[in-house]
Amino acid sequence: MINIAVVGTGSWGKNLVRNFASADGAALYVVCDRDAKRLKALSEAYPQAKAVPDIGDVLSDRAVNAVVIATDAKFHFEHAKAALEAGKHVYVEKPMCQTADEARRLTALAAKCGRKLMVGHLLLYHPAVARLKTMVDSGELGEIYYMYTQRLNLGVVRSNENAWWSLAPHDISVINYLFGAFPAKVSAQGQCYLQKGIEDVVFATLHFGDGRLAQVHTSWLDPHKMRRMTIVGSQKMVTFDDMEPAEKVKVYDKGAVANLTYRSYGEAITLRQGDIHIPKIDTTEPLRLECRHFVESIANDTTPLSDAENGLDVVRVLEAGGRSIAAGGSPEEV
Repeated sequence: MINIAVVGTGSWGKNLVRNFASADGAALYVVCDRDAKRLKALSEAYPQAKAVPDIGDVLSDRAVNAVVIATDAKFHFEHAKAALEAGKHVYVEKPMCQTADEARRLTALAAKCGRKLMVGHLLLYHPAVARLKTMVDSGELGEIYYMYTQRLNLGVVRSNENAWWSLAPHDISVINYLFGAFPAKVSAQGQCYLQKGIEDVVFATLHFGDGRLAQVHTSWLDPHKMRRMTIVGSQKMVTFDDMEPAEKVKVYDKGAVANLTYRSYGEAITLRQGDIHIPKIDTTEPLRLECRHFVESIANDTTPLSDAENGLDVVRVLEAGGRSIAAGGSPEEV
């Protein structure tokens, strides 16, 4: 059994506690939080786990094999570094760090220590995203032209990071994964409406070296709650709407073909209107799959899908987007 310690048990951390408590091959060994009331409630709900208020108690415990970090992003580097140095495997929530330099240092440290460092890019473990990846890689969609994502809501408004850093990591990780590539430049614009210096809405475009584009729209100041992405290919188009209870993925057999030998205006572009296919998608909770993946990567000594390099790539894109926002939208190299 792999003994797991979860550090940070707030709104998202409690979900990690729940899933690691039931993960095969793992034991919820310690829960750690500075909030005494929260810690007491967890101790009652999970009596098999030690409840401690300080991460130092976790790191000094030799029985702990792996540390799950779900604290505020500003503490990710500090806590992950300390856990790796203590000889623990580490799962750290997104974003991996607040700067690419910190992410590089953690990546190097994990390699030096011979420990797993996995980043909580949850959507990479979503069965719907796995289906999209299969469609893209198999050529079912044809040549991929572009994609766009929308991650919108009214709240939760944060004061320690903007909507770009808070929401975009999910979509950036998926874009990089589906495209099998890394953007060369990012151009982004945002505005601060509720708090000075903290963008509530951001529109960003990721420019890839082969001409593909990906647009990311994030906002916590929007009347719609949306978790949607659209991929446009030369043969088919597909949408993934995570707010749909059942029909999350829809494949559109639609396309447009340029006729280079056309004789009239009407022949210049040929439109194809086909059927809409709704594939059946596994309904297993993505977080459950992600937690299981972390445990299995330790047990089998395999590289996690969202490993340190993956986390670093996402932070590099976030950092470039932040520079672009500050520069008024000018394209910034990643």
